[in-house]
Amino acid sequence: MTTPTVTNVAQGDAHVDVQAGVVHGDINFYGVAPDASPEEQFRNAVKYLRARVCDEARTLIEKAVVGGYATTKVQFFRMIALLSGRTLRQLGEEELDRLEAIYASLPDLDEHDEWAAGLRVILRLLRPIGTSEKDAAIKGIDALRQCQRDWIYGHLEALLDGAMQDEMWKRAVALAQERRTANDRSNRVWKFFHPEPAQPRVRQVRPAAVPFRDWLRAGAGAALFTLAVIELTVVAAAGGELHPVFGLLAGLVGLAAFCIGGADRHYRKARLRAKDGELLPPRQRREAPPDGFARKVDRLFNRYFGRYVPRGTDRAYWLEQTAGIRRRLRDEVVELYREQRIDAERIAWLVRYLVSDVRRQWDEDMLTAYRHELRVPTRSTILHVGGLALFVVTSIYLVVPAAVLAAPLHGTAWLLLAGASAVPAVRSSFRIVAERRRVAADEAERDAERLARWAAYERWRHKLSDRPSDIQMATWLESDRKVLVDEVMQKYRLRPSQVIAHTFLEAPAGSYKRARYPRGPWRYSQYQLLLFLLTDDGVRQVNIDLDFETAESHTNQRLNYRYDAVAAVRIDGIAAQRQTFELTLINGDPISIPLSESSNETLRSDEEQTKITELSLDAAGLGHTLHVLEGIAAEGKEWIRHRRKRADERLSNLASTRPRLAD
Repeated sequence: MTTPTVTNVAQGDAHVDVQAGVVHGDINFYGVAPDASPEEQFRNAVKYLRARVCDEARTLIEKAVVGGYATTKVQFFRMIALLSGRTLRQLGEEELDRLEAIYASLPDLDEHDEWAAGLRVILRLLRPIGTSEKDAAIKGIDALRQCQRDWIYGHLEALLDGAMQDEMWKRAVALAQERRTANDRSNRVWKFFHPEPAQPRVRQVRPAAVPFRDWLRAGAGAALFTLAVIELTVVAAAGGELHPVFGLLAGLVGLAAFCIGGADRHYRKARLRAKDGELLPPRQRREAPPDGFARKVDRLFNRYFGRYVPRGTDRAYWLEQTAGIRRRLRDEVVELYREQRIDAERIAWLVRYLVSDVRRQWDEDMLTAYRHELRVPTRSTILHVGGLALFVVTSIYLVVPAAVLAAPLHGTAWLLLAGASAVPAVRSSFRIVAERRRVAADEAERDAERLARWAAYERWRHKLSDRPSDIQMATWLESDRKVLVDEVMQKYRLRPSQVIAHTFLEAPAGSYKRARYPRGPWRYSQYQLLLFLLTDDGVRQVNIDLDFETAESHTNQRLNYRYDAVAAVRIDGIAAQRQTFELTLINGDPISIPLSESSNETLRSDEEQTKITELSLDAAGLGHTLHVLEGIAAEGKEWIRHRRKRADERLSNLASTRPRLAD
């Protein structure tokens, strides 16, 4: 026996990073209505039992039985829920009383009922089995259907003693090895911790914003210019010659061409300046609050821009050249999602898509493709320059001389009015046309962005579509536990029959992610497992870190101590907040581990924080572990002897009461 040497697993003030809890899945998966029928209560009990939430499963099954639903299938699962993961010697008085009640309520078991066959095998396992009966008992289990067989090997592997227990354990571990990596675990388990992606949004197009003065200048200028042109036409025609009139008409054609080409040039240059401005490094801004939504979005953009660096490009150069784009996209995302209280991780897919799209454009040399698209075409240049030339030439050589000679005072006045009204009207009309074209171009870009983002959203949802269920997560975790127990037994060179009992305590570890189904227990991406092996020589405690996403584990501490070295076991804290498990040895510091963290998550209307914590601790095996360790702390090894003696006596009486049930 080794003298205890104790190191705290996690001090009470230790900081554990955690991603905000994710709640997803079918909201009715674990839902039990207050007026649920006994059949519905039983169906939900089986779900909880699959998820290894045994106490809740037992409670619901008992309610179903009290409600009159007591078929052989119900009784089979009633026994599974009662005996799951325990040796017979670990059953307390309450469990033994319940076992007696089950015995008393059982009818004669029909040989043709498949669930009765499974129930008969369980009852046979509760009787003392000699060596000669070992093969018959194993054959009895193997003769069952796959469903019943997996339930027995998956939950009752510790039920027996001696060589029978070794064989049962061997088969249970083989089943766990098979299930541990089944159903593509390595490619699916991470999806359970990923939140449901938020639907894509696009920024609304800014409406056309034309100042009133531009409308006034364009309207008034056009009206005055039209009036002046009419009067000039009258003056030119009064001279009796036609060439001034034709010159005026040619000048108007030139002016129209100038306006068409000039408006296009003005729009393209204005939009080019705006697009180039998006590439400029952002001005220094005040940092967002550390725990706010905007800062979380900042981290997402920094993370993915730092990760999605184009091949062959220096990271610093990439980040420098895309600083303006990064800031623009970040501001857009913050504006779109800030007010709806959406967790930043739900839009991580959008950030990844936006960053990957920037990298794609970089690789294809398309980041500045707009410069080619916004180049002024030759046609517009010809219209702009040619129209101006035609207007100037016809005005100087035909219109002005004719108007001044025909009516020096009035002709000159109308010429000045035409020029004074045309200039502001043309400038304002350029800005009006450019703004309207800007709105149309923005709407086209918005529609293209919406289609692209929805396509990326659907691709991501499809990728998450095979997210594992809570029951699948529980199956993988239980398989990990069995394999780890077997590995520890091999390290200590112990056979299962040499272990009086083993019990686990699970807690989140390190920087973890967590998620759950509605009304279901929390599941974690990183676990800290405390395994207690009770043997005749004392307690073997092994502390194991488990990366649940990769199924990799390593042992960080092994302790051996006598039963009388356990001074106290307790839980600090309340269920709705932080709770800590603490094991105190006589000559050592307390061994403590945080079991739960306070959470500010949003609960559904039919959920209570205390109930969620209780379900999580039930799935973590807290109640069973506390029961065993508290008994040891109170009575030492005598607790095991007394428990074994009481269980043997009660089970012997049960077997003699209705021996036909197991035949």
